[in-house]
Amino acid sequence: MTPNLWITNHPRNFWQCRPAPSEAAWEAAIARALPCLGLSIDHADMETVLAQTLGEGRCGRNHWELGFTKRMYYLVKPILPRSLTRQLRRDFSPCSEVLVDWPVEPRFVQFLWEILRQIRLQNGAGDMEIRSLWPERKRYALCLTHDIEAQAGQSFVSDVAALEESLGFRSSFNFIPERYKLNFTLMDELRRRGFEVGVHGLKHDGKLFASKSTFMRRAKRINRYLKQWGAKGFRSELTHRQPEWMQALDVEYDLSFFDTDPFEPIPGGTMSIWPFFLGHFVELPYTLVQDYSLTAILQKHSPQIWLDKTEFIEKYHGMVLVNSHPDYLQEKSNWNVYEEFLQAMKKREGYWHALPLDVARWWKTRAAPVPQTDGAEAVFSKVFLDGESVKIEN
Repeated sequence: MTPNLWITNHPRNFWQCRPAPSEAAWEAAIARALPCLGLSIDHADMETVLAQTLGEGRCGRNHWELGFTKRMYYLVKPILPRSLTRQLRRDFSPCSEVLVDWPVEPRFVQFLWEILRQIRLQNGAGDMEIRSLWPERKRYALCLTHDIEAQAGQSFVSDVAALEESLGFRSSFNFIPERYKLNFTLMDELRRRGFEVGVHGLKHDGKLFASKSTFMRRAKRINRYLKQWGAKGFRSELTHRQPEWMQALDVEYDLSFFDTDPFEPIPGGTMSIWPFFLGHFVELPYTLVQDYSLTAILQKHSPQIWLDKTEFIEKYHGMVLVNSHPDYLQEKSNWNVYEEFLQAMKKREGYWHALPLDVARWWKTRAAPVPQTDGAEAVFSKVFLDGESVKIEN
């Protein structure tokens, strides 16, 4: 694994403090915050820290590889009834002990927050600011995405878009290029109404990452579809992923990773509730459990898990990103959960609602040097201490 894929996410680049602390100050703050991670890292080398956290290195050397059993499962999955695949997912889901603190993974969040607190303490009585995490000093971001897995799901896209539009929301819809007959008229209509279209895998057959050579061949075809559709974003099938190979994709952003999810074929997570740079593109990890896991595996009939996680994300100025599927939203109970979530979010305040492309471009803009021309200076937010806690001004 190449640590440099993540090194641009150094805490100094994440927080962008003003006045700028010295390198010695950053090193001291990182060393003091390191215990928050609870990992076997005994020195404050940020390349190692970022590779272990954002890079999921803590999950082992073979983390990105599917075992024999899972490979066989995806080989026969197309001929298995959905009721059976659903039951298998339930049977092999994590035990309750593993899910004690889930769906919150606080360690990387608290690590970055403790670094900021240490920097603020070193600054003494002087004023200190950070470059605002979101436009107009919004507290957090909200991003809605959808993966369309079959023809029936594509036929239901217009209903999902109409629901969101009626509540003032917009989302991205990711289509599989080589699995069902694509409705290009629908794609054009979505774009016209302010939605976004992206690419979801290639065939959704579980073989995209079978080997590096397989991925590279398929990546060329994926890139052709990205260009033909004018799409800027990608999400892999089944959240299979391999960050080094994925650098071959011609995308501005990717949606294939998550902060924490024990239910996916490759579990683990980046531990981040914010976007981050993954090589040449921006990664937008989903931070709310996928709709299928929520309703079919956990068998929940309300969005409460989503809403509880949203409270945590808002507290730490993160990004609420949810992935749902028109294929599953056709079921009335699933539709009700999603609609209830949107209604609840409609009543909340303080978030920036944006399409994934807008979020990715904002993150790039925020990372760029602050313009010095009149009227173009970036927005900064004050940082202050409240007892033992560090706070960011709204």
